[in-house]
Formats: sequence, structure tokens, C-alpha cells
Amino acid sequence: MSEDLNPAPTHEAEEDFEARWETLMLEMQERFGKRPDLNALLLLIGIQELNQGITTFTKEQKQDLMHIATCRLFSLSGHYELERVDEDGWPHYKLLRPVPFANLKEQERMLKWHVLEYFALDPGDDL
Repeated sequence: MSEDLNPAPTHEAEEDFEARWETLMLEMQERFGKRPDLNALLLLIGIQELNQGITTFTKEQKQDLMHIATCRLFSLSGHYELERVDEDGWPHYKLLRPVPFANLKEQERMLKWHVLEYFALDPGDDL
């Protein structure tokens, strides 16, 4: 895996990465009563970034929230930056540099790494 595809420090063993992920999953399970999948985490991050509280969202809004989460996560590695917040309070990001092409397994690992970094920066007290 190239350096761009693996933003985690090269000294982190796969076992350590998986242990950090499992710890986060156990914390989320304890907080929400069930173990979330990656899509559920993206939705939660999107809701947190929207910062309007938990409400009922349409299917399209849920997709938008997951997009917001993905942009926010990849802003941690310099791929996106917050451009503006619109009149309804929804954040909009601009692409600074493309996210490297990756197969499904690499994409999942990149997202997981960014999720771990996100919660390390912001423990999610609002979740």
C-alpha cells in the first residue's frame, strides 16, 4: 500500500490498528446499545458536523450527511477543506487534492483510520 493510501504511521502494526478500531467499536456499542457499522459511523459524524441535533432526516439528507462526514474525515489528511456553511447550516467542502484510488479493502481501511483520528481529536461528547 502506498504512503498516500495508508495515512497511518508506518510504525503502527496492523494488530494495533485493529485493536484501536475494536476499542472504538466497543465504546460506540456501549454508548448506543448496538455495534455500528462504518456507514452508521459516517452518519453519526455527519450529524455531529451539521451540529443541529438529532432529528428526522430524509434518505437524501442522510446521504448528504454521510458525504459531509467523508469530506470532514478526509480534511484530516488535507484532501478537503471547509469552504462555507450555507444559510441552512449545512457545511460545504471543496476538494484540495483527489483521494487516491484504492480498492474496497484499502478504502475501508483509509476511512477507518480517519474515523479513529476524528474521534481522537474530538471524543464526540455531542454524539
